[in-house]
Amino acid sequence: MMGFTVQRWAAWAPGLVAPDAWETWLAKPHPLPAEGTPALAEMPAMMRRRVDRLGRIALQATYQAHVDAPEAPVLFASRYGDLGRSLELLTQLARSEPLSPTSFSLSVHNAIGALYSIARGDTASYGAIAAGEETVEAAFTEACGLLADGVPRVMVVHYDEPLPEPWQHFSESVGFPHAWACVLAADTGANAIRLDCHASAPDADADAQEQDELPVDLRALRFLVSGARRWEHPVGARRWRWERHG
Repeated sequence: MMGFTVQRWAAWAPGLVAPDAWETWLAKPHPLPAEGTPALAEMPAMMRRRVDRLGRIALQATYQAHVDAPEAPVLFASRYGDLGRSLELLTQLARSEPLSPTSFSLSVHNAIGALYSIARGDTASYGAIAAGEETVEAAFTEACGLLADGVPRVMVVHYDEPLPEPWQHFSESVGFPHAWACVLAADTGANAIRLDCHASAPDADADAQEQDELPVDLRALRFLVSGARRWEHPVGARRWRWERHG
């Protein structure tokens, strides 16, 4: 797969904003507040009012990573998306209450990316990705494909939050709302990062070693920003390998 490098990155979670603070926290995680919403001052107020908490968190990281960089394709990735808004709509539907057209239009998986594109007047391509436990890898696979096609840079944005009450038993992997964004460029140098997938039989010992207090996406971020040589993510009979070649 095409090698790449991270040119710029940013992340946001309640109580955790600056990159150096994130690096310290990723090396030694500790509990973070479950509540908090960024100001998102970069987005015009009329549009900002339409964005809920998860969207604000995702877009805050996106704006901070993008800054004044040229237009580039942006891939928004989230395993669950805005389930809170979807639950609200389903509850209203079950009660035979009228649905808000605005809430309905913003409940789809690509709504956050669309708002960002409109706010910036950005005509670059945008994508929305959800691939279960392999959502991060799916997003970076798509990004590598774009880089291999000659796109100068691609931004990947990953965001998620705890599932709302009726669905919390489906996943305990997201303990707090958070988002991170990376601007990627093609790289063939010694420190280029490559992502590969290998078929392998499930390995109980390896899977046990993979247990971590962090959600999968934050383990990927820790690898990307820490300079680590390798990180492997086993998923059933597949094993994703993130590696720096030197």
